[in-house]
Amino acid sequence: MTAPRVHPARTLAVLLLLGSLVIGCSADPAAEEEPSARKATATPVPSPAPASIERIASMTGCAAEMRTDAEELREAVCVTPEGNWIVTTFPTERLKRTWLDTASMYGGTYLVGPKWAIGAEPRLLRKLRTTVGGEVEELRGLS
Repeated sequence: MTAPRVHPARTLAVLLLLGSLVIGCSADPAAEEEPSARKATATPVPSPAPASIERIASMTGCAAEMRTDAEELREAVCVTPEGNWIVTTFPTERLKRTWLDTASMYGGTYLVGPKWAIGAEPRLLRKLRTTVGGEVEELRGLS
């Protein structure tokens, strides 16, 4: 028995047809947009800053005034022309989550990164986020 004859032109046509079907059936609606359209709507956010008050202060141009320097956390007040804010750093993620869980009793909005949290007015947190990264978390107080 002889093997069937393969026509290179037909094989190429089938591959092109399958390729266009795969591209045309994308499940991501944003994939159909122009790349420049996606960039225009998304706010660029850097990778979160490392967990150091000194590093975060230098990135944001703040004059950090240390309030607490303990084993469980470090906390400083930052004074900037845009406003004042508090940055708290933790030696572990677990301590940060415990602190945020406790803070949730009082409510508030925080910018949270790996082993750090910044407390400030929401408009200032959005601005800081473009410099230090992280995610804005709104904590609900007790009602």
